Amino acid sequence: MKKVLIVTVALFLAFNCFAQDQLAFPFQGGKEVMAKFFKDSLIVSSQLISQKATGTAVFKFTADEKGTIRKIIIYYADDIRLTQPIIEALKKSNHKWVIPDHEKFHDFIIPFNISFNAPAVPNTALQKAVYNFSTHRKPVVTTDQVPLDMATLLPTVTINYDLTQ
Repeated sequence: MKKVLIVTVALFLAFNCFAQDQLAFPFQGGKEVMAKFFKDSLIVSSQLISQKATGTAVFKFTADEKGTIRKIIIYYADDIRLTQPIIEALKKSNHKWVIPDHEKFHDFIIPFNISFNAPAVPNTALQKAVYNFSTHRKPVVTTDQVPLDMATLLPTVTINYDLTQ
């Protein structure tokens, strides 16, 4: 009888003890749908195209239980000019985020990488424009600690634009 009770308790504990909860991907439709959404929604301005802008930006945002974005924080950006189209695309993603059932709000960290499709034969004007952008950039960096709390790190969204737009 003791053995049956011990085995039953052990099985009950084995089924209820998980090292980590498995969450569904937090964007409705999954990772591929999220990547496609941001590629379609993030519009690189003609000013950024003319400046041959490239770089990385890392954002933290908070979504509520309805998938609405409540707060957007820039953790890092190679240049402040890269952040505006990303913020606009994040705002378009309202009601597409899925958070765990037991939470009212959840934080997500999402990196973006923006670059242009390099031509087969680069010319000196292109090289000069890339050099000018990188030497005159205005990075956004943190000067204090960055509280991560219980944030979910999402995969990097890569945006490539054509120089002829």
